Amino acid sequence: MSQTAETTLADKIGPNLPYLRRYARALTGSRDRGDAYAVTTLEAILAEPDQFSNSATPKVALFTVFHSIWATSGAQFSSDEDGAAAEAQRHLSKLTDDTREVLLLRTLEEFSAADVAQIMNKSSEEVDQLLQIAYDEMAKSVSGAVMIIEDEAIIAIDLENIAADMGHRITGVARTEDAAVSLFNDERPDLILSDIQLADGSSGIDAVNRITEKAGDIPVIFITAYPERLLTGEGPEPAFLISKPYTEEQVRSAISQAMFFASSAILKA
Repeated sequence: MSQTAETTLADKIGPNLPYLRRYARALTGSRDRGDAYAVTTLEAILAEPDQFSNSATPKVALFTVFHSIWATSGAQFSSDEDGAAAEAQRHLSKLTDDTREVLLLRTLEEFSAADVAQIMNKSSEEVDQLLQIAYDEMAKSVSGAVMIIEDEAIIAIDLENIAADMGHRITGVARTEDAAVSLFNDERPDLILSDIQLADGSSGIDAVNRITEKAGDIPVIFITAYPERLLTGEGPEPAFLISKPYTEEQVRSAISQAMFFASSAILKA
C-alpha cells in the first residue's frame, strides 16, 4: 500500500476509532477485550484494505469489518471463564442472538436501521425485529443496585428514574468525590453511573478509582460531553461510556449491558 493510501485510510478511520472502541468494550464488558477486538479490526483492514468499503461511510465501513470478525469469534461463549466472567456469560447466553449488537448500534452509536443492516449483513426488517426483542429481553433480564455520582440535580433525578423504571434499586446519589466514597462504604452497589466533572471541582474518575482500589471490579458507566477524551488509548479508560447530551435509550441500553457483567446482579426469572 502506498504512503498516500495509508494516510487516506488513517484519515478515515482515526476519527471513528474511539467509537469502535466504546462499542467493543460495551459488547465484551471489558476494556482490554474490547480494545483487542478493535486492534484486530485494524490489522484486518491493513492486511486487506479492500475490506474497508468505499461504498459506505467510514464509520459504517469500520464497524462492518469489526462485525465480520466479531460474528465468528467474539459472539461465541467460552467454557474457560470462571467467577464473575462465567456468570456474565450465563446471563448473556440466555439472550437472542444479535440483539445486544443491534441495541448498542442503534442506541449507543446511533446508527440508522439501514446502517445497522449493512454492518450486520441483515435486512432492515430483521434489524427492527431484533431491536424489539432486545427491548423486551432487557426489561426482564437482570436487576441490581445502582449508585449515581452526579452533581447536577436534574440529571441525577433523570438517571434515578431511568434506572428505577428498569427495575433497579438506587443506593443513593453523590455530588462530590468524598461523598461518593462515603456512599459506597454505606452500601456496595452492583453498578455505578458517574459524571466526570463534579460540583466541588473533584473528579468522578478519581472517585471511581478510589472505590475500585478496595472493592474490585464493579461495572461503571461514565457520562461525559467529550467521550473521545477518554478513549485515547493512553492510561486507564472506562469500559462503558455515554455521551452528553444522552438519550433515555442510550442510558437504558448501557445499564442493561453493564449489569450483565455485575457479579452480584440477579438474573430475573
